[in-house]
Amino acid sequence: MTTADILHETISALTANKVRTSLTMLGIIIGISSVIAMVSIGQGAQSSIQSSIQSIGSNLIIVSPGATRNFGYGASSGRGAAKTLTMKDVEAIAAEVGNIQALSPEVNGRYQITAKGTNTNTSVIGSKSAYAGVHNVTIDEGSFIGDQDVSVRSKVAVIGPTVRDDLFGVGAEAIGQSIRINGMEFKVVGLTKSKGSGGFGNQDDTIYIPLSTAQLFLVGDSTYVTSLSISATDASVMTQVQADITDLLLARHKISNAANADFNVLNQADIVSAASSVTGTFTILLAAVAGISLLVGGIGIMNMMLTTVTERTKEIGLRKAIGATRRDINIQFLTEAVALTLIGGAIGVILGWGASYAVTSFGILETQVSTTSVLLAFGVSALIGIVFGYYPARRASRLNPIEALRYE
Repeated sequence: MTTADILHETISALTANKVRTSLTMLGIIIGISSVIAMVSIGQGAQSSIQSSIQSIGSNLIIVSPGATRNFGYGASSGRGAAKTLTMKDVEAIAAEVGNIQALSPEVNGRYQITAKGTNTNTSVIGSKSAYAGVHNVTIDEGSFIGDQDVSVRSKVAVIGPTVRDDLFGVGAEAIGQSIRINGMEFKVVGLTKSKGSGGFGNQDDTIYIPLSTAQLFLVGDSTYVTSLSISATDASVMTQVQADITDLLLARHKISNAANADFNVLNQADIVSAASSVTGTFTILLAAVAGISLLVGGIGIMNMMLTTVTERTKEIGLRKAIGATRRDINIQFLTEAVALTLIGGAIGVILGWGASYAVTSFGILETQVSTTSVLLAFGVSALIGIVFGYYPARRASRLNPIEALRYE
């Protein structure tokens, strides 16, 4: 049989019963489209989280108080809430650790904010002027917290766009307005540019006030900080800076074993790596669940092909009687199975891409359909056709032509 003959017979066989062919392909279509959609969503989530982490600062190292002992899935004992990181520690790090471009001690918490009859509950960060540079905060209107504001404990605030919209209305003028944080009045002196909510908290839904003001009026303690953000001079020295900070704090806190440290030091690369690992595992899980549909679709194809062999027994006997070889029959039925899966795979790719595009269009998540996932989908669909079509094709090729001609 020539290639043209095989293709002609394949088309005739698949179009002879369009409903059965369509239903058989449905499993492959659902499986392929699900795999592509799930992988694109997973990759989009991973990219979104990485971008969000990168947006909080460049070459960033974060020091937080609290024991580093982990329980369960990484929850730490009092991390960020314990009072084990002091202003003296901050001063020692600034004086003794090299390769530091800037550092920003911070106190933060969530408070009720009111203004002109409106209210919201959001994050308030007490910081110094260095915070803007360390965390890549850009001012849209007004100015950020200044050193003078920290020195005199000014009651001034810089707010994010989301806070502005919640308190004064979307796009309203905020500079010069008054807000109350935990019952105390603050004057708005700056508005930050939007960064988006992302996967690492909503930086637009944040209020910044002078560190000294937050320590005195909100925390009631000027000795401790809830975190210290450090910008290293270069990405290549981040690991060394992290190690130097750890050694210094262990010595200052008189702790001989790092496992018993009452603080935690993380660099940005660690955070990105951990987030990528989690989202990568999540993507694999989603793809594996969607892949079950492919298995079901493959079984459906095998079932259809076995039924087809039974229905076409006389045809097979006739072909063998006029000279068709086992190889001809084998190739014919295997081609039909592969054609089923490839057509279903092509439709599945289109539907999967469409689903990913819809998720992006509705603003749910910025998905990423990779060429690799599309090629993999086609490869898998062809493999399913070969694997699940082999047994029916082999069975057809081994039919005895005399018995096949007598089959009723």
